[in-house]
Amino acid sequence: MRFETRAIHDGQPPDPVTGAVMTPVYQTSTFQQDGIGRPRAFEYSRSGNPTRAALEAALASLESGRHGLAFASGVAATTAVLNLLGPGDHVVAGEDLYGGTYRLLEKYFGRWGVKTTYANAADPAQVAAAFTERTRLLWLETPTNPLLRLADLQALAEIARARKAWVAVDNTFASPYFQRPLELGADIVVHSTTKYLGGHSDVIGGAVIVSDDALHQDLKTYQNATGAVPGPWDCWLVLRGLKTLALRMRAHEQNALRLARFLQGHPAVERVYYPGLPAHPQHELAKQQMSGFGGMISLDLKGGFPAVEKFTAGLQLFILAESLGGVESLVCYPPKMTHSSIPPAERRRRGIGDGLVRLSVGLEHADDLEADLRQALGTGSF
Repeated sequence: MRFETRAIHDGQPPDPVTGAVMTPVYQTSTFQQDGIGRPRAFEYSRSGNPTRAALEAALASLESGRHGLAFASGVAATTAVLNLLGPGDHVVAGEDLYGGTYRLLEKYFGRWGVKTTYANAADPAQVAAAFTERTRLLWLETPTNPLLRLADLQALAEIARARKAWVAVDNTFASPYFQRPLELGADIVVHSTTKYLGGHSDVIGGAVIVSDDALHQDLKTYQNATGAVPGPWDCWLVLRGLKTLALRMRAHEQNALRLARFLQGHPAVERVYYPGLPAHPQHELAKQQMSGFGGMISLDLKGGFPAVEKFTAGLQLFILAESLGGVESLVCYPPKMTHSSIPPAERRRRGIGDGLVRLSVGLEHADDLEADLRQALGTGSF
């Protein structure tokens, strides 16, 4: 079956008791057992819940994996993967990555003896050189947050496989509609389901998808032991979002491509980061490993932070807020928002300058969004 069909049906058959077409919200903490040691399908909602099970099955299907696991947030999902490691283990991570992931690696797992080396994931040779005998995990984002760089997943998976390390890919920006890392050689896929999968800015959640049975068992045990799981209502909201994911991602991309082209030619903009533009240095790679370019744009404004303040204050449709992937358009200033946990000098070294702005392009009419950007940049009226 095609993606759109699986997003609506996989893991979500009509309820066998009532015939309800939509998966019920099983708002229960526990389940009756038929005898001591004789549970039915579920025992306790931390360990498993029918609504969560439906979401996990749907996520696995969309990412071409065998097993899905839902978590209370994207950070909780990331933490679950990093807990596969132990003291003395080494991680190679792409240097352009979400600030919350950097914080986890440096502030928490670093003090527990897990060391991390950051490399430019766009350069396979640099990634390969960063491996050591203790490397167990290669952590990637593609496209990256916030600079929209790409990693060649097939090439990097071969490097990691030869060194007996796992490859984990945060696929939040692309979504499984535009990219499926497991098909390209990755071992683990991570999502913040808060973003495109939920799609409506009304839920917090995360997910991990794998195909390896042993990996799944380790992660499932961790999920149950630590209890960082979403409630059934949160799972239901993400399930609802999945049903329109394909339609929404196409619309996000259509709007983003138009705005990226507009911004690329604007005199107030120094640089636009969007893999759908031919000027993007990895545009051809994007066409090879993705089926679309997504709804995220970053740009450098001329004039640094003062220009950013004026721009964000002038916007009327783009909302200044954290997060991304909802139906509404958002604007974010990574140095003081999503990436504030990275020290300023390190941010600048990685290319996150004082004039960087990140846009999550929503589903409003493209004419209105372009007009909003135009007037905020000082070249037109709204």
